[in-house]
Amino acid sequence: MDQPPESVKAPLAPTRPIALLRRVAGPIWRLVGVAAVLEVPGRRTGAPRRVSLIPVEVDGATYLLAFGGVTEWARNLRAAGRGMLRRRGRTQAFTATEVDGEERDRVIARYLRGSGPLKNDFYRQPAGADHPAFRLEAIT
Repeated sequence: MDQPPESVKAPLAPTRPIALLRRVAGPIWRLVGVAAVLEVPGRRTGAPRRVSLIPVEVDGATYLLAFGGVTEWARNLRAAGRGMLRRRGRTQAFTATEVDGEERDRVIARYLRGSGPLKNDFYRQPAGADHPAFRLEAIT
């Protein structure tokens, strides 16, 4: 599958309420396993980059969705095609495949069902094409 063209829209910085929610609730979400830490090599330097995300489970598969648009972590994951996900005290290496169309739409729908206050930031760029989604496949 060819790489989809990058969106012309720049990623959006989180709104103040979302930034505060991440700062306050993020550590709790990571502790209980709601959020995970993605580690992916930087596309320019190769240095590890880390970001907290909320993985989405759809039909037994794990996905990562860039709800803020084409973010740095999404560009890095797109370029590297692999990464590490630390969740509930376990680290799992994976390969990532960017998905689009109906598969991406199912991921977005599932994300929006459980994302609570994060929906507001998602809807600042409402088109599905503005939100890269990646299916993760564990490396054993």
